[in-house]
Amino acid sequence: MPRFTALVLLLALLLSLTACGQAPAAPPAAEDPAPPAQEETPEAPEIEPEPEPVPYEILDPTVMPEGGGRDGAAYAPWDGIVEHLFFHPVVAYPELAFDGDAQADGIDDYMVTAGEFTKILQSVYDNGYVLVDIGDVWREDTGEDGQPHMVRNTLYLPEGKKPVVFSYDDTNYYPYMLENGFTYKLIIGDDGKIASWGKDPQGNEVVSRDLDAIPMLDKFVEEHPDFSPFGAKASLSLTGYCGILGYRTQTEKDDQSAEHEENRQREREAVKPIIEELKRTGWTFGSHTWGHINLAKKPLETVKADTEKWLDEVGSLVGQTPILYYPHGARPDGDDVHQTGPIFQYLHDQGFRVFASVGISSYSKIKGDISAVICDRLHPDGTTLRGSEKVLSWYEQFYDAREIIDLESRPKREVRWQ
Repeated sequence: MPRFTALVLLLALLLSLTACGQAPAAPPAAEDPAPPAQEETPEAPEIEPEPEPVPYEILDPTVMPEGGGRDGAAYAPWDGIVEHLFFHPVVAYPELAFDGDAQADGIDDYMVTAGEFTKILQSVYDNGYVLVDIGDVWREDTGEDGQPHMVRNTLYLPEGKKPVVFSYDDTNYYPYMLENGFTYKLIIGDDGKIASWGKDPQGNEVVSRDLDAIPMLDKFVEEHPDFSPFGAKASLSLTGYCGILGYRTQTEKDDQSAEHEENRQREREAVKPIIEELKRTGWTFGSHTWGHINLAKKPLETVKADTEKWLDEVGSLVGQTPILYYPHGARPDGDDVHQTGPIFQYLHDQGFRVFASVGISSYSKIKGDISAVICDRLHPDGTTLRGSEKVLSWYEQFYDAREIIDLESRPKREVRWQ
């Protein structure tokens, strides 16, 4: 079953499912300069140079077999629900995130800590899930009427396994995060692998693969390769108003100076190797709009201007994508389930085919009047980890929230399952 590439808009796509609550409001768009470049440590005068780092082992990109056996494992068709979990950037340093300032409660609501994320990964794996690429779940095909339609693919999975898609919203490293216990940006470490760069509570520079959800998932798959039998990782949902992946690639309305443009172009060049390495190792990209705008409330002209800016400043770097993740979970035109309004039609015309919101149950729909899929996602975060017994039941197929939540690190707020 083919995977869609960044060059083929109309290829395979996924949808996924459920979630409770609403996605977080757009973080403040304060300007923030990129962190200083790491100083290179000169090599010691060894007799022989160090060997080149061995990159990740990448599985055969022929992806899913269509039944039968492969590498000693039997593969069987899966036509059930393809679950979808989405995360925001994880909290690396809870003591900075939950220090009682104006951001603490919002971070508590919408994020998980690195320690909680580790436990979620292990539990999802232990419960028999395997990662699949969102592009392996859906594809656009020509129907008997000669018109394009979205269709659901049959997935062939190792027997006894269940599919799950991961997506990460707001992987931009907004300025407010830098002083609130998050990592600052992605880099390629000395071992040739994606790592995070940031500062600890004492202000020391830290390069790590254990403090950010992106390298953490990479590392987990290295240790549990059967968690990603087809090489899939997650889909990164990007805005653009604060750049991407920690690099300040955005234009600024209030700063059109030559110096700003020179810095912006420098950041664009710096992020390109990160993007290529992410793509090479199973990561894909989706739009979260340029300005994290509410698609249910903004007029069409605003959506057009925002989309053009995303395509120019983000799409030009990560490539075209058929996936749009709704900011705030807000559906275009106020309702994309029962109608196809002018905003939805416009976004479709720009190449988007899978439109993902959030919800409270596993839900997906192939629209009949236009070639598109709409779906919901589940969101592990503070609101659902603290939720009622009913909320916890939505996630129990993946993990027991009572065993995941770190109440010692989080603010002392209500836990509704007690």
